[in-house]
Amino acid sequence: MEKLVGGEKLVGTDKPARHALPDPDFWRGRKVLLTGHTGFKGAWLLHWLEAMGADVTGCSLPPEQPAALFPLLHSDNRLAGEIADIRDAHELNNLVERARPDIVFHLAAQSLVRRGYADPGSTFATNVAGTNNLLQALAEVGTARAIVVTTTDKVYRNSGDGHRFRETDPLGGHDPYSASKAACEMVVAGWRGRFEAAGCGVATARAGNVIGGGDWAEDRLFPDAIRAWSRGEAIAVRRPLATRPWQHVLEPLRGYLVLAERLASGAALAPAYNFGPTEDSATVRDVLALAASHFDGAGIDWAESPDGPAEAEALALDPSLAASDLAVSGLWGLEQTVSLTARWYRALLNGGAARNLCEADCNAYVEAASGADR
Repeated sequence: MEKLVGGEKLVGTDKPARHALPDPDFWRGRKVLLTGHTGFKGAWLLHWLEAMGADVTGCSLPPEQPAALFPLLHSDNRLAGEIADIRDAHELNNLVERARPDIVFHLAAQSLVRRGYADPGSTFATNVAGTNNLLQALAEVGTARAIVVTTTDKVYRNSGDGHRFRETDPLGGHDPYSASKAACEMVVAGWRGRFEAAGCGVATARAGNVIGGGDWAEDRLFPDAIRAWSRGEAIAVRRPLATRPWQHVLEPLRGYLVLAERLASGAALAPAYNFGPTEDSATVRDVLALAASHFDGAGIDWAESPDGPAEAEALALDPSLAASDLAVSGLWGLEQTVSLTARWYRALLNGGAARNLCEADCNAYVEAASGADR
């Protein structure tokens, strides 16, 4: 993974490079706490951090899916001592005390809208109380110099008019998941002053809809499609005209890494950043039509009317603040993002190694960012 560890240096500069990449010199040997490291995004981020030489401690529940990405990329041995429930304050305190991290990425969450409807109590307990537990433990240990808490593009009060949300727009939530993530933002705001007084930068990161190889969660578009098509079945689509700010998983992860570097440097930054595509949001129909072109006989059953609990029909982000403050903006358009994701799954189903596939995507992404700056 030699290409993956190249990047622009940001620490100590007033303005980052035009297309910033994480600096491997910053991360080499750095003590990092990564919650949610067994999840889809967490496994990718752990892979990137360790490629740059970071000393990462994970904190997560065991992988949910039999085909989860984490065990394909990381040895089962690294789970020892890293399985913890953020709802258990005592258990979490012990893990944070052992880790004594310098940088923290908080990704652990209940992240599914429909599961939020089915189990709102657990959703709020994880996303709100769990975040508070983590911040309290970090405050007591006092070693952190940068904390990035990931929430979602769904934290905004959505009237359905399709406008691009900016970080200063009102927060809200019309379903338990969205509301729990908006409440998570409030928890972070309540702790921010204490951390900043101790010299620790804190920010939330609101990412658009993420796709990429290795996601097998239920009720997510690409995993559901791959499961159906691999069985020779059609995928049933509930809301084909719903629009979302789709992006490859590496796009927001790059943002999280650069944001953490800047926070640790003491830079004056906003309390929250959107990470999403520079192009307009696309419909579910658009994404699936592109994906289906990569699979022979891929069937799609379009619903005539929405099925299931209510979800926002239109969602879009304005990522311009991350572009101006962090030099982080989308590199891969929708067609390339879908193509790379489809090829990843096809290669895995044909016997390819997940680690090799992830490394290839990571290296291609770093090359794209480096080339865009020339």
